[in-house]
Amino acid sequence: MGAKCRIGAGCYVGKDVVLGDAVILYPNVTIFDETQIGAHTVIWSGTVIRERSKIGQYCIFHSNVSIGADGFGFRPSEDGRGLVKIPQIGNVVIGNAVEIGANSAVDRGKFGSTIIGDGCKIDNLVQIAHNCVLGRCCIMAGSSGLAGSVTLGDGVVIGGGASIKDHTVIHSGAKVGGGSGVMNDVGPGKTVLGYPATDSKEMIKQWIALRKLAKS
Repeated sequence: MGAKCRIGAGCYVGKDVVLGDAVILYPNVTIFDETQIGAHTVIWSGTVIRERSKIGQYCIFHSNVSIGADGFGFRPSEDGRGLVKIPQIGNVVIGNAVEIGANSAVDRGKFGSTIIGDGCKIDNLVQIAHNCVLGRCCIMAGSSGLAGSVTLGDGVVIGGGASIKDHTVIHSGAKVGGGSGVMNDVGPGKTVLGYPATDSKEMIKQWIALRKLAKS
């Protein structure tokens, strides 16, 4: 534990955890074994950080955040009568100055790491699945979600309620409108809307055409 750390009532700090200077754990925070938390990070009540996670400096995790839970990985059983859980043995790596809103989840990688870059801001009720990689200063608004192995470049903005298909790449500076469903890669600086999401100008033209058709 570094200097001037503060740990509230009911917290659990596991074996070989490292806390940097001035880390604050509010009551009922759980930090599992071998986790590293950088200086001046603030973690609010109810948050659970699973084993071997690496958290940067000056982060803020609001109430009931989940870091490092198992990714959603299953396969059919050999007899075809059920599902078998695929072990998730990776971890989560979070950069500096990352803020994560209440009740959001960042799942561990299957074998490697789920990565959130420096300066990312995550709203409430956001899901980031296993093996995702976020660049620097990405924004994800409330109730949006990334399926497994999604990659976001730097400065990507995801609107509220948007969903991103697995193994999709959204390049730097791109924006995804609220409620959209992204099924394909998005180029640098592009803005997409709708379900399935397409170029914003094209989608607006389609909406206008549909409205005119409804009135005809």
